[in-house]
Amino acid sequence: MSEGASTFSTVLLTAHLSAPPVLAFVLGMVARFARSDLSLPEAIRSYLSIFLLLSIGLKGGAAISGQDPGTLMFMVGVTVLAGVVTTLVAYVAARKLLGDNPLNAGALAAHYGSTSAVTFIAAQQFAEKTGGPPEGILVALLVALEVPALLIGIALGRGSSLGFKAIGHELLDVLRGKTSILLLGGLVIGALAGKQGLNAVDDMYFQLFQGMLMLFLLDLGMTAANHLLQLDRRAVRLVIFALTIPLLHGVLGVYVAGFMGLSPSGAVVFAAMLAGASYIAAPAAVQNGLPDANLGRCITAALGVTFPFNLAIGIPLYASLAHG
Repeated sequence: MSEGASTFSTVLLTAHLSAPPVLAFVLGMVARFARSDLSLPEAIRSYLSIFLLLSIGLKGGAAISGQDPGTLMFMVGVTVLAGVVTTLVAYVAARKLLGDNPLNAGALAAHYGSTSAVTFIAAQQFAEKTGGPPEGILVALLVALEVPALLIGIALGRGSSLGFKAIGHELLDVLRGKTSILLLGGLVIGALAGKQGLNAVDDMYFQLFQGMLMLFLLDLGMTAANHLLQLDRRAVRLVIFALTIPLLHGVLGVYVAGFMGLSPSGAVVFAAMLAGASYIAAPAAVQNGLPDANLGRCITAALGVTFPFNLAIGIPLYASLAHG
């Protein structure tokens, strides 16, 4: 890496780590490690997730208004293929590195082939501040990335391909989940209303976004710390898996984004999408499709290790590659 690129990476990392939402996440972790009684009511936590997902959907919808259908289908197709690849990579790694049986390897593959909406939001905020707004179409690609991972992960965990009926059932579960409904619903509302129409709700959904994100990440920091406290010395290989697989997927994402013609800001977000591990949609799907899998282990790796890594180090690293 050249001296200029190294300086650029250092500046990005320093700016990212000093951002209020990231510091709020750190505060949440510190509070839990210090055994503070700080906590957010469940109703507030639910409201914050609904707010953030709907806001992202609205913003993405306004941005893709008038998008060429051919370009949209091309990007969705490439994203689905990328989701297949990352799921298979995670499955093979779980089998070889962790020595997992097909059931637990499939469960981990579903989580690591899928994506994290909160990682997406963090990457989007970072990209806007360092390189301009990323493409709005990424919101649609976020949903498209989840589908193959969950279907393939469950199929691998069962040791056989899903039948048409089972595929339809799992697909329906993914699409009617909270994440998909809010993102796709917001996308449609934003596209129909346009930027001018959304001015009426600008104060609510856009001006308050950073503050809401801080509160959400504060709570998520406490949750991540809880999962980290559950790790022991026997979990070393799981931690290695939870760090190396996202890094590999993120680097792949930068190059796939370039192939799709995304801007450097879009490449940062797309890389974070591939590097993110789901801890909301995937646990629900795996619990339903693979009820005997070790779900707690998957969530601990995704939320306790991978999410903090992406938030603190991964996103600036993908940005350095995208802008390099």
